[in-house]
Amino acid sequence: MYVQELEPVGGSLGLSALVAALPLLIVLVLLGGVRMKAHLAGLTGLLAAVAVAWLAYGMPLDQTLSSAAQGAAFGLFPILWIVVNALWVYRMTVRTRHFDILRRSFGRLSDDPRIQALVIAFCFGALLEALAGFGAPVAICSVMLVALGFEPVRAAVVALVANTAPVAFGAMGTPVVTLAQVTDLPLDTVASVVGRQTPLLALVVPLVLIGLVDGRRGLRETWVPALACGAAFAVAQFAASNYVSAQLADIGAALAGAGALVAVPSARKPAAEPVRAAVLTGVRSEELDEDDPRGEVVRAYAPYALIVAVFSVAQIPVVKDWLARATQSYDWPFLDVVGPDGDPVGGNVFTWPVVSTGGTLVLLAGVCTAVVLGVHARVAVREWAATVHELRFAILTVTSVLALAYVMNLSGQAATIGHFVAAAGAGLAFLSPVLGWFGVAVSGSDTSANALFGALQVTAARESGLSPELLAAANSSGGVLGKMISPQNLTIACAAVGLAGREGDLLRKVLPWSLGLLLVMCLIVVGQSSPVLEWMLP
Repeated sequence: MYVQELEPVGGSLGLSALVAALPLLIVLVLLGGVRMKAHLAGLTGLLAAVAVAWLAYGMPLDQTLSSAAQGAAFGLFPILWIVVNALWVYRMTVRTRHFDILRRSFGRLSDDPRIQALVIAFCFGALLEALAGFGAPVAICSVMLVALGFEPVRAAVVALVANTAPVAFGAMGTPVVTLAQVTDLPLDTVASVVGRQTPLLALVVPLVLIGLVDGRRGLRETWVPALACGAAFAVAQFAASNYVSAQLADIGAALAGAGALVAVPSARKPAAEPVRAAVLTGVRSEELDEDDPRGEVVRAYAPYALIVAVFSVAQIPVVKDWLARATQSYDWPFLDVVGPDGDPVGGNVFTWPVVSTGGTLVLLAGVCTAVVLGVHARVAVREWAATVHELRFAILTVTSVLALAYVMNLSGQAATIGHFVAAAGAGLAFLSPVLGWFGVAVSGSDTSANALFGALQVTAARESGLSPELLAAANSSGGVLGKMISPQNLTIACAAVGLAGREGDLLRKVLPWSLGLLLVMCLIVVGQSSPVLEWMLP
C-alpha cells in the first residue's frame, strides 16, 4: 500500500509544492520557451513526474509506472477513441467531396460577408470542433473564408477568435470527459457547470466577429442576426450540456445558431457593394458557383444528422441502461493507493465503458455515414487507418500528458500543489480560469490543460472552501480562451491561409481579444463563487 504525503520534502509544504510542480514547469518551458514538439515535451514531463513520484514522494516504482500506464490507457480509451472516430467521419465527407458540397451550401445562405463569417467560422466551426477539434476548425474555416474572398489575415483571425465557445465540449465532449475523470467528479455535474459558463461567451463572440470583419458599421447593421445566432447557440449549449448529453452540446448549439441566423430576415438581405468591397479584398473561388443536386446536399448534411440521431437514441433511459450494462470495472494491477486520510483513491479501479462511450457511438454513426455516402467498406477501413496515422503525434501527446497527470494525481503531487495554491483564498476564484487559460495557451489543448490542472483545482477548492465543481469547470472554461493564442493553433492558421512565418502578426491581433474575454470569464467565476451569481450553479 502506498500512502500519499502532502509534505514529503523536508516537511515543508512550500518546498514540496515546488518539487511537485517540476514536471508541469518542464512541460510548459519546453512548449512555450524551447518550442519543443508537444509529444516530446509530454514524454519529457512524464519522465520528470515519474522521477519526482519515485524519488521525492517515495512511491514504489511499480506503482508509479502502473499509474502512468493507467493514464495512457485512459488517453487511448475513451479519449482518443472519440477523436479518431469523429475525424474519420469528417475524412469520409472529404473523400466523397460532400464536404465541398456542404461548403458551397453555406456560401449560398447569404452573400453578406459578415453573415458568412458567422455561418462558417462560428456555426460550422463549432460543428467541426464537436466532431474533430485539435485545430481542424481553424484550418478548415480559414480556408473556406479565403475561398469566399476574405483577405488571409482577416480570415485567420476570425477563425481563431470564433474557436472559443465550443472548445470545452469539443471532440464529442472530450475535455469535460477528461476533466471528470481526473477529478473524480461526476461528468454530468462538471458538464452542467461548464454549460453555465461558456454559453455566456457565445453571446459575445458573434458580435466580436462582426466587429473584426466590418468594424462599427458591421455592428450597427448586423447586430440583430449576430445576437440571435449567439443567443440560440448559448441556449442550445446550456440545454444540451445540462439536460441531454455533453457529447451533443456543440452539435446542438452549432445547428441552433445556424438555424437562428437563417431565420432572421435581415441576415438574408444582399450586402451593400461598399461592404463587400471593403471586406472581400481577396479572390473568390469560382468553385463556389457550381450547382449541386438537392439529393447530394441532403447527403452532405447526413453525417451530422446521423450523429445527433445516434446520440439522442443512446440517451433514451431504456437504451442508456442497456448500453451501461456493457461497462466493465477492473482493479488496476500493481496499484494500491490511499490518500493522506487513509481512504482508497478512485484510481485503484479502472472503468471501461465499452459500448456507452462517445467514441463507440460515433463509430456507429460513422458506419451509417459510410453507407449513406456510398463509401465501400474497404475504403472506409483504409480511411480509418489513415486517420490513426494522421493523428499519430496527437495520440502520443495525449497519452503522455494523461500518463503524466495520473502519476501526479496518484502520487500526491497534485494534492501538494493544490494545498499550496489554496493559500490564495478568495482570490482563487479569479485565478482559476487564468490557470486553465495558461495551460491551453501553452499546450494548445483544453483536454491537456484539464488533465494537468483539473485535480489541482479541485484540491485547492476544497482547501479554500470553494466549490470543487466550480473551479474544475473554470479551468476548462478559462482554457477555451487560450486556444486562439496557442502556438499550435497560430501555426495551423498561418499554414492554412499561406501566411507561414507570420504567427507573430496573428498573435498581436488576437491577444487583446483573448485577454479581454478571459477577464470576462474570471468575473463570471468570481460572481458564481459569491451570492451575486451563485444562483446560476446547479
